[in-house]
Amino acid sequence: MSEPASPGQPAVRHANKRGAARLAAVQALYQMDVAGSGVFEITAEYEAFRLGKEVDGALYREADAQWFRAILTGVVENQKTIDPVIRQALTDDWPLSRLDSTLRAIMRAGVYELMKRDDVPVAVIVSEYVDIAKAFYEEDEPKLVNAVLDRVSRRVRGEGRGKDAS
Repeated sequence: MSEPASPGQPAVRHANKRGAARLAAVQALYQMDVAGSGVFEITAEYEAFRLGKEVDGALYREADAQWFRAILTGVVENQKTIDPVIRQALTDDWPLSRLDSTLRAIMRAGVYELMKRDDVPVAVIVSEYVDIAKAFYEEDEPKLVNAVLDRVSRRVRGEGRGKDAS
């Protein structure tokens, strides 16, 4: 769903419920990483107080709670498989540990969907997580998310936009 924009400006795209769930999952993964919170505690907090609610004067978009839970628990349950896949897609001078918590959360969620959600097209997954990266970063991070998810999609699904470098 897009709104017409001013001349010379791109159309404004509103997040759908799955897009809002993806953003909330990234925020929750970040919170778990930084605060050391558990998945059940975070899931309950987001569902009770954040998804579709007003927090500190800001209204959180209504999100698909089931999609949110699936991403969150999927990343946690599969992290030992997901992290090596991300490491392989990064260059040697950018180890996973060098990425900040937000970027790690974005990549983990995106790679989880590429690996486990064959029902979602690659282009949708890559586009959604690049958009999330753009919400947090203005520099090269969205390009890095795009490159990593593209490499992973070629490796795990045999599809992607770039040439296979392996």
